[in-house]
Parts: sequence; structure tokens; C-alpha cells
Amino acid sequence: MGASMIDGPAAIAPIFEWENPPHEIDVSRQGRRSVSTDDVQVLQDARIRYEQMYRRVGGVPVRPRLVAFLNASVTPLLTGTHDDRTGRRLYRAAGGLVALAGICAYDSNRQALSQRYLFHALRMAKASSNLAFGGYVIALLANQAMAQAKYRRVIQYCETALRGARGHLSPALATDLHILQAKAYARIGDRANCHTHMRLAEATAAEIRRGEEPPETAYMQPGLLECQHAEALRRLGDLTPAQEYAEEALRLADSCHLRGQAHRLATLALILAERGELEQATSTAERMLDCTAGMESERLAERIEAVTTALNAYDTQLVKAFVARARQQADIPL
Repeated sequence: MGASMIDGPAAIAPIFEWENPPHEIDVSRQGRRSVSTDDVQVLQDARIRYEQMYRRVGGVPVRPRLVAFLNASVTPLLTGTHDDRTGRRLYRAAGGLVALAGICAYDSNRQALSQRYLFHALRMAKASSNLAFGGYVIALLANQAMAQAKYRRVIQYCETALRGARGHLSPALATDLHILQAKAYARIGDRANCHTHMRLAEATAAEIRRGEEPPETAYMQPGLLECQHAEALRRLGDLTPAQEYAEEALRLADSCHLRGQAHRLATLALILAERGELEQATSTAERMLDCTAGMESERLAERIEAVTTALNAYDTQLVKAFVARARQQADIPL
């Protein structure tokens, strides 16, 4: 929709700039108003609030609200007066909001806009000197590249983040970067490298301590690793272990937000459909629709469509009832 995404070497340049000198020596500046630590705290609190909204209702309705907040409350601070220390904290907090705007644009299928937000967030990450935050933004870019079937770029992005932020990445973020690489390798049929990064992801996941993680990695909830492993193995055609991982992911979903539960249910439903377990697949898919009721998300709509397509290959009454319900839900414009 709208402008085209940046591709080729131009899509790598911002990552190269983040990793390499020159680095910001001093981000202090003079402006119309003074920026305080309280101002920075407001931005940190706002990111948490808008993230919770995104998880509950999807990126489509949240994006315009968040953009309005960026224009009204964040931009004036970025042109204000602050010393170097406050400025780096400001760029870190503002970058978190800009990155979330990128997530909401991605969820609204505004891919070029999402990419611009994420590149902007990466520049803010560099200005903040927070390498972990930079690694997080690159993980978001890798996730978008995955959706665009740019699998080699996913691998390159993740390798850059792991290298450039070595020693600063939290275990949850390192886990996610290995998960993304495992999924990318599965998509290109590289079984050995897929399994290698699955093992690395499991090793780093064992080190996660939730109270020590940055707020952005809250999405790495119990069971997410298992869900992503299930998806990678499904792509490789290893349906039995894929189902085992997917069922474990669902078993751990009680503490997970509804959006995450929907993705886990979709993964299991796809595996069951491919195995011909139609009754269980349809029941799982119905639960997925229950979770997504009231959400406006192009990404979830795509997941529902994938499950619908997989089940629609079978001509049973249960499947027909599910397809009719899914189509009815899809007919409501986002």
C-alpha cells in the first residue's frame, strides 16, 4: 500500500550504519523547552500503554492513535533542550514508541511505512548508545523480512544484530534472533542450520530472567519458542515433532495474551490439517477465531486465511461450518 519498500543494498545500509562508526559523541542540544527525566518517563509509560492496546485490539486501530501521540508529545521533546545523558535516555524512550509505530504499521499491512519507522527507530537506537535496543529493532526488521519472504536477509539481519550487540543482548532477545534464523533456514530447506539455531535458541532461552529483561522483550512469553520451533519443523515437513512442540506451546499459553494464543492455535491447526486430523484441527481453528474476535490485524487475518485454506481442502460439515464462520469474520472490513 502506498510507497514501495526499500530493497537491495539500500535495505542493508541502515544496519551497516548502526553497527559501524561514527558513533554519537554528544547528543545534547538547545531548543525551545527543557526536557526532564519526568518527560522521558512519560514516554516509557506511553509505550507500555500502547503496546497493551496493540495486543488487545490489533495494530489497525492503534496506529493512528500512536502516530498522533508521536506528533503531539514526542516530536516537541526531540527538539527541546537536554544534556547528553538525558538526550540518550530520550532517544531510547522515543525510539521505543517509533518502533511500536512500525509494528502497528506492519500489522496494518503498511509495509513501506513500517520499514521507514523501523529504520528511524534504529537511528534513534544508535543515538541512544543502547546496543540492546538496536538489536531489538533489527529483530523487528528481520521479522518483517520474513513476512516478505526475504529469507537470506533475515539471516543477515540476525547475524548483524548478534555480532553488533554481542555482550549487550538480553537472553530473550538473543533467543528471538536465533529463532528467526531457524525459521529462515527452514524456509530455504537448510535442515542442518535450522536445527543448529533451534538448539542455540533453547540454550539462550534457559537463561531468560523476566525481571532482568527490557520491556520490549515481554513478547518472549513461555511457549513462544516452542510455537516457533513447531512452525520451523512444519516447514521442513517434520510434522510429528512439530505437533509436539505446538501442543507444548499451547499448554503454556495460559499466561499469554490473546494475540499470542491465536498464533499458537493457528500453528497447531495448520499442523493438524496437514496430518489429516480434521476434527481436532477444526476444533483448534474454532478456538483461534474465538481469540481473534474484536481484533483488527492484517497479520492475524492472514493467519486465519492460511488455516481456512488448509482446511477448505477437505469436504466435511465441520470444516464447512468453520469456513463459513471465518469468511463471515473476514467480511468485516479492517
